[in-house]
Amino acid sequence: MTPIFKFEGIYTPVVTPHHADGAVNWEALDQVIAFLRERGVAGLISGGSTGENYAQTVEERLEIARFTRERCPDLPLVVGTGAMLTGDSVALATGARDMGADAILLASPPYSVPTDRENALNALAIDKAADLPIMLYNYPHRTGTMMGEEFLDRVGRSRNFCGIKESSGDINRVHLLARDYPHIQLGCGMDDQALEFFAWGAPFWVCGGSNMLPDEHVALYQACVIEGDFAKGRRIMSAMMPLMRVLEQGGKFIQTIKYGVELNGIPAGPVRSPLKGLNKDDKRALEQVVRVLKQTVADIQSETGARG
Repeated sequence: MTPIFKFEGIYTPVVTPHHADGAVNWEALDQVIAFLRERGVAGLISGGSTGENYAQTVEERLEIARFTRERCPDLPLVVGTGAMLTGDSVALATGARDMGADAILLASPPYSVPTDRENALNALAIDKAADLPIMLYNYPHRTGTMMGEEFLDRVGRSRNFCGIKESSGDINRVHLLARDYPHIQLGCGMDDQALEFFAWGAPFWVCGGSNMLPDEHVALYQACVIEGDFAKGRRIMSAMMPLMRVLEQGGKFIQTIKYGVELNGIPAGPVRSPLKGLNKDDKRALEQVVRVLKQTVADIQSETGARG
């Protein structure tokens, strides 16, 4: 079955810049979007967890998504619909349809821990309301629910379910999805497994770190997926591993990405409560990792370019 929408390349779940009082910094968001467009990402995701959707109302999420659509009409836009209440997810999905979004991101509802059947019926209700291409988001560490085989079989009856951001961390899931569900495009949602996802044919990567280092994330995708040069890909991946360790340490993922955006000269601002920003040691560590990573990947690119 041919997917109705092809997810290909780097999809950036866009951060939400804030002023000191927590209000959205629209000017800075405009800068983030312009920066990503210039750096060659394939698409944008509005309303993901990297954008702090858990600390926003449905109305805020839709306002941010509409702003993103207006500022970036030429790139695919995926709107996140993850919410505890089915009604909220439906409102986000229909709002995405009405603003001309290209697809929606659909996660399991957190905390309720539905069965595969219940989860599938919830997903199909959202699908029916929006009738847009869907990128599933399997992240059981956040939602408490794995999108199992019964779930995948049930939702697979709708052609709209055409991609999955797999963030379980279980490499066996990559094998399962690649072999048994080829009609659902496999997407990397676990940054430290990007190389493995690409080896199994994943055509897209949803990576929060591309907010701050889009060139390097695009370089890894280019090497593995476009060029098929996994020797080069392993070198780039190796250079990126320290960043991935920093991003995952101590639960400071969003804070780290937002400070990385600041290092590019864009005022991403603070994270919303209950999270708190990085301390001075965390900032220094990230600055060092980013400096070395950029230089190493640039050297790899220049070496392979010279040989070519």
